[in-house]
Amino acid sequence: MGTLIIILIVLVVVIIGLYNGLVQSRMKVKNAWSQIDVQLQRRFDLIPNLVEVVKQYTKHEESTLTKIAELRTSWANASTVSEKANLDNELSGALKTIMAVSESYPELKANQNFSELQEELRNTENKISYARQFYNDSVTMYNTKLQVIPTNIIAGMFNFKEEELFKVSSEEVKQNVKVDFGK
Repeated sequence: MGTLIIILIVLVVVIIGLYNGLVQSRMKVKNAWSQIDVQLQRRFDLIPNLVEVVKQYTKHEESTLTKIAELRTSWANASTVSEKANLDNELSGALKTIMAVSESYPELKANQNFSELQEELRNTENKISYARQFYNDSVTMYNTKLQVIPTNIIAGMFNFKEEELFKVSSEEVKQNVKVDFGK
């Protein structure tokens, strides 16, 4: 009888430990996503300033500037990881175009405001890249726990669900932007 009670106590402690490990991993994933969200929002907050400076120098990229404004609006309405990832991918392509445009306008490149905004954007892009990597690492560790024994049993009992990885969905976003004004 005493042995049975000890086995039961050990089993309960193991189940609690596995459950708490899953909860901690899930919270790490949520925190990692929040960090991406914060950095993406920071980038979207920088964009209006960048767009205004670029507008002062060129009308050639009006469609790109309009697209950026539309993406910024769509960002506020996006709610899932995949929606935000897709918007992020589109925005990255548009921002590459703006940076490429700056190469064609020496007076724009020399503008102090543009230089500062470009540096802020570069720093933000680095933070976003790190946050994406951390998020995907966290999701991978969490999803792995959901699939390995014995945590998969506990995960099934308590209805833990896999999380989505943050990924680039479009091959065109991975390409370098080429801007040619017929020069």
